Amino acid sequence: MDKIAVMVPCYNEAQTVQKVVEDFKRVLPDATIYVYDNNSTDGTDELARKAGAVVCYEYQQGKGNVVRRMFQDIDAECYIMTDGDDTYPAEFAPEMVDKILNKRMDMVVGDRLSSTYFNENKRPFHNFGNSLVRFCINHIFKSNIKDIMTGYRAFSYRFVKTFPVLSRGFEIETEMTIHAISVNMALDNVVIEYRDRPEGSESKLNTFSDGFKVLRTIFNLFKNYKPFQFFSLIAAVLLLIDAAFFVPLVWIPFRQTGLVEHFPTLIVCGFTALAALLSFFNGMVLDSIKQKEKREFEFRLSLLETIAKLAKRQDKLD
Repeated sequence: MDKIAVMVPCYNEAQTVQKVVEDFKRVLPDATIYVYDNNSTDGTDELARKAGAVVCYEYQQGKGNVVRRMFQDIDAECYIMTDGDDTYPAEFAPEMVDKILNKRMDMVVGDRLSSTYFNENKRPFHNFGNSLVRFCINHIFKSNIKDIMTGYRAFSYRFVKTFPVLSRGFEIETEMTIHAISVNMALDNVVIEYRDRPEGSESKLNTFSDGFKVLRTIFNLFKNYKPFQFFSLIAAVLLLIDAAFFVPLVWIPFRQTGLVEHFPTLIVCGFTALAALLSFFNGMVLDSIKQKEKREFEFRLSLLETIAKLAKRQDKLD
């Protein structure tokens, strides 16, 4: 098991990957640098290997697929994940490592948005998207994460080995954040400087298509992680729509004349109220299942901690 593992997912980052590896070797001399090549065609893997990294390959395209492979392959006490485009300075890594190893955090987020991101990033829709995602998640999940979509993070062993990777692409950062909040992992933020890509280096992130994927991921994770709130919200909306038609078209005329003048409206309102009740009780049932899953997760977490301690003892004996 490595003490510190630096994980660098890469797709066509020949212009910058060598500098990224050298920078992290300089600030974390005891770390093992892993570069995971995701079907690059520009010689990224050879340059990374030349700089001293351990080069591995993931042939399913997409950052989420690369993260899944990295988390499965690598065993370490502390993990640092960064991008291969040299936008995240390595100098902040020791502080992030300290929070994982000594302060027992489970995930440390490299916060770009509180420093230079909005000045350095030249893509205004990216800036708006980052702010929107941060607002949505912090309000829905009652958290205080400063940067939801940053690719610069540190993880503990227990986070990496219990995180179920479902996303295939750039929505992976959002998924990691929501999972950590939902299962009550210890989280912290480190303000980092951000620098835009050097000239000639192109972002793989598509502002609109990947942005919609991230919003869809938030919607699905809200449904999966907070089912009672999600389905209660649907029930409340249905009841409001129901009342908007029932009161003026059925209830008020009935009070005045004693007659029901709009039977079709009454029938539709009845089915709408029934749908609201079904949604509410569906949320209650799913919430009970979710609470059971949380208890099982805590048991698996304790079991993983025991395995990790045994592995450390074995390493000392060896």
